[in-house]
Amino acid sequence: MQNKLTALLVPERAAGAISGEKGAQLPKEDQQVIANAVAIVAFLAAAALLLRPRFRDLPAWRATVTPLASIIGSGFLVSLPILANDVGAYALPAMMALVAASYLLGGAIRFNIIHGEPLFDAEGQHGAATALERVSHVALAVAYFISVAYYLSLLSAFFLKLFGLTGTPEARVLTTAILWLIGGYGWWRGLRGLEVVEEYAVGLKLAVIAAVLAALAWYNAELFASGDWALPTGEPDFSWDTVRLLFGLLIVVQGFETSRFLKGAYPPAVRVRTMRRAQLISAGIYAAFFALATVLIGSQAAYGDVTAITNMVVVAASVLPVMLIAGAVFAQLSAAVADAIGGAGLIEQFGIRLVSRQHAYLVIAAIGTLLIWTTHIFEIIALASRAFALFYFLQCLVAAFVALTAPDVNHRAARVTGFLALGAFAALVMLFGIPAETG
Repeated sequence: MQNKLTALLVPERAAGAISGEKGAQLPKEDQQVIANAVAIVAFLAAAALLLRPRFRDLPAWRATVTPLASIIGSGFLVSLPILANDVGAYALPAMMALVAASYLLGGAIRFNIIHGEPLFDAEGQHGAATALERVSHVALAVAYFISVAYYLSLLSAFFLKLFGLTGTPEARVLTTAILWLIGGYGWWRGLRGLEVVEEYAVGLKLAVIAAVLAALAWYNAELFASGDWALPTGEPDFSWDTVRLLFGLLIVVQGFETSRFLKGAYPPAVRVRTMRRAQLISAGIYAAFFALATVLIGSQAAYGDVTAITNMVVVAASVLPVMLIAGAVFAQLSAAVADAIGGAGLIEQFGIRLVSRQHAYLVIAAIGTLLIWTTHIFEIIALASRAFALFYFLQCLVAAFVALTAPDVNHRAARVTGFLALGAFAALVMLFGIPAETG
């Protein structure tokens, strides 16, 4: 029964993975039962912890959830297959380089929260720093509008796949319905109401990730015990296109900037601390996943979609494809809600605050609906990726300007140089990156 379900959810090459094609050896039947049990127990234990009301109600966790939901989005599903194709066994260091780059870019955002926001308030509507900040908001608004629609389109695709439905009209109808549910609920209950939805979605998604990591750890242990553990062989063919792909993949760890637009809900120190925590948690998750999954590289052909990752992990535990499909739905929902929260905060702060935060959710739903029905999200995702890179570039320029002009800033020259260097890196990503996902 398990093999039939796995074949249903992992089309085309599922049979090859189950039979051990291309060197991927499925554990013996009793070992497979144990591997599935390890995954299920890990899921239940993590869900029991993360969904406890006492844990969810912690203010520090609520403020951490929004950036974390966006960082650990669909990038968790597609980053390994994409990197496996291009850098092979070097996927782990490549991913850690991306995580480090995103953490440094996050430093510019954190600096602007602490030192920039007071300067913007002091300047009023006509200051130079405020003007540059607003320009960056335009870029981010475009990226948010597209990314919310994109995340929900993926959610619909994953959900409909379970019922054998792949038609575009059905997906658009479902995506529109979910979008307006989020927009309407945000309008009705506000930020706290959407945070509750997000907390459940993030908790379930992290529980799925815990199950995947536990099953992969068990699989690695089995390989070590049998003497079959080995890293994939062969040197990757590095080229300029490889570098461009790595630039574009920076977008899979995007999302930390949502803390910047929770102003009013949380004080600056809390937003900075929880944003850093979200980046460190996501870094740990990516590091553990890539370290444990590197042994799978080469066992299956890798393509940049959710099916590829399910093909790769099915050798560790046959229940994982089912969990990953469910995790994909949770990931898209939580990431979409996170970007909706960030986008609403952005609209509320933009200009002279023509709309409240609660009405901003309806604005996002309306623009998202227009995108869903007039464009193909996968065709314009490159624009969203570049919009995020443009936002980071502008935020680095803002940080450099703030470092020059704001009071109580230490090591001004070093900070300005560092922020300008980060801005140059973001510009390279914007100009030369090959976008693969939106995070």
